[in-house]
Amino acid sequence: MAPIPTPPAEPQDSPDAYVGLDAAGAERLARERGWSTVRALPPGAIITMEYRVGRMNFEVEEDRVVRAWKG
Repeated sequence: MAPIPTPPAEPQDSPDAYVGLDAAGAERLARERGWSTVRALPPGAIITMEYRVGRMNFEVEEDRVVRAWKG
């Protein structure tokens, strides 16, 4: 049986650092800090709940990040 791969380490970054930033600037900063996937979502969006290593999620309202979380 093949071994289970070890996921890559996530950037050591706090999602709270993105709250209040404009959406484009927050996405650019997240990519510079090593997040491989950055997802901007409108408030109340229906999303799947799977955890993805290396993904940063932003809830964006009026072009501002109002919430951010990993996965």
